[in-house]
Amino acid sequence: MNILTDSLLFPKKWDLSQRSFALKSRIYVQKTFPFIVKLVFLTLFTTLGSCIPTKKLTYLQETQAAQDSIIQVNLQQQPYRVQVNDVLSIRVKALDQELVALFNPQTASEEGGSLGEGYYYDGFAVDRHGAIRLPTLGEVQVLGYTTEEIREIIEKKLLDDYFTEEANIFVTVKLAGIKYTIGGEVGSPGVKVELVEQLSLLDAIVNSGDISQYGDRTDVLIIRQYPGGKKIHHIDMTKIDALNSPYYFIQPNDVILVNPLPQKSFGVGTTGLQSLTTIASILTLATTTILLFARL
Repeated sequence: MNILTDSLLFPKKWDLSQRSFALKSRIYVQKTFPFIVKLVFLTLFTTLGSCIPTKKLTYLQETQAAQDSIIQVNLQQQPYRVQVNDVLSIRVKALDQELVALFNPQTASEEGGSLGEGYYYDGFAVDRHGAIRLPTLGEVQVLGYTTEEIREIIEKKLLDDYFTEEANIFVTVKLAGIKYTIGGEVGSPGVKVELVEQLSLLDAIVNSGDISQYGDRTDVLIIRQYPGGKKIHHIDMTKIDALNSPYYFIQPNDVILVNPLPQKSFGVGTTGLQSLTTIASILTLATTTILLFARL
């Protein structure tokens, strides 16, 4: 049945069923329009909240804007005291090297033999009783001592029992590298060993592929072993004050954890372009869905 109409909404001689469908579609669109507006605002709010500000991505920021300023920081590290499971590299030298050959590992005579795997095979591990076993000297208690104090103990034992001052013995005691574990939002998590005497937290992070854009630089966790147990320390790596933290320098067997930012769970985007692309995709999907339902 055709119905004549002069309405601008419907063309003349439109079938009744077509007119009914058009009315339903118009009513459906009018009802869903507020929903679309709410969806747009919700998407904008979520997207703005998902963007990661530059302040959370920048290391060691100064509190005041300055150029070529001298930053007063304290980079002094407290002397490290040996703990259980540490590995020490100990070498004894003298004017006559044959006299001290019995006190050194077999590969110690090779230059550079203490590097790499040599630390594992020729280093002296601190047992659960806090002692190490040295060639000829036997057990030496080292738990809680610094490497300098251990050197003095070994030199005294050698001079008291085996040598005179004329032998000019020279003892070196070092940590066999700094072993630490790093995990979370970093490029290369895992167990690391750096053959250095001093390692900062920033060095450890950079050596592990840096913190990802989703990593929380404002709250880096360091789990450190103490004689009484483990403690968790927090460092904000976005502030210059991190350089003054007593935990800024890594100690052997430290565990470093970088937790993700809340933005990672949103999955929207970290930059303005990514967020804009996501908004456009969501709106396109919503519009297409509404039009499909309107045609049903």
